[in-house]
Amino acid sequence: MQGRLIVFEGVEGCGKTTQIARSQAWLLESGLLAELQSQGKVSRLVVTREPGGTELCQEIRRLLLHPTSQEILQDRTELLLYAADRAQHIAGFLKPQLAQGALVLCDRFTDSTLAYQGYGRGLDRALIDQLNQIATHGLTSDLTLWLNLEAAAGLARAKSRGMNDRIEQAALSFHQRVQQGFTEIAQDHPQRIVRIEGDRSETEVFEDIQQVLQKHLQQWYKTPTL
Repeated sequence: MQGRLIVFEGVEGCGKTTQIARSQAWLLESGLLAELQSQGKVSRLVVTREPGGTELCQEIRRLLLHPTSQEILQDRTELLLYAADRAQHIAGFLKPQLAQGALVLCDRFTDSTLAYQGYGRGLDRALIDQLNQIATHGLTSDLTLWLNLEAAAGLARAKSRGMNDRIEQAALSFHQRVQQGFTEIAQDHPQRIVRIEGDRSETEVFEDIQQVLQKHLQQWYKTPTL
């Protein structure tokens, strides 16, 4: 069995969480996962996120997104906390799951750090690449689905949900830089990043995601009947 890591990326409010849930339901209800399991190609389907993919990472997530202290979280501290979360998540969860043949759907990964802390915060991108390399120990996604949506539209969606976290409360200009970051990252890595237009209905977005997932599952597992 060979595990695969599928990552969902994008700005705040782009619909990642919703589309991950739809993808999970489709893989389970369509019988695709059961077929791959019966052929001995996949062990299980798991869903996770960054930050917050393990019990310890949940504590780091709280510090990053819902701090109780009034002390300002410095940009480099933020970057290092994301790196710590990733190192723990990968060593304690992702790599063991992938080694056992799991199909993993992950809400955010390394591209988010480069987009948010590199483009958004303006921190040194070479440093971020180095930290990502240390934290991941070389692990990269097999497929990244980037839900492309204008920052202003995404923030409007996020605010309509009610209480916003620390990142969502940042200025629009910050989120616009993040969006530009995702655009450039996708251009630099066309071999693993697929752009999905997120400014459409939930169903239309998922139809595109479904096609991409089906195509890659066929390629990875050499199963023409999928």
